[in-house]
Amino acid sequence: MDLIYFALASYGLTQILVYGKIFTPIRPRHHFFHCPMCIGFWVGVLLWATNPFTELFSFDYSIFTSFLLGCVSSGTSYILNMVFGDEGINIKRGTND
Repeated sequence: MDLIYFALASYGLTQILVYGKIFTPIRPRHHFFHCPMCIGFWVGVLLWATNPFTELFSFDYSIFTSFLLGCVSSGTSYILNMVFGDEGINIKRGTND
């Protein structure tokens, strides 16, 4: 369950940082700050660093675990971002030429 809570928390925080209107005035224009995969990695590392301060999830406090959780967060954030949009589930339909 820890990994599910971690993945959902990282997805939520990534969405807020990448798309939240509250951060628009201070978000730099660089592509990195608009990429859920890039920001997702660092969100995962940040959540790993807050590990001792929460009971929501608990992981080993090592640099390797930090890297792996950053990767999990990045992948989860990217996949969920591609599946869900503002209008619900993203469905791409092929065109008949």
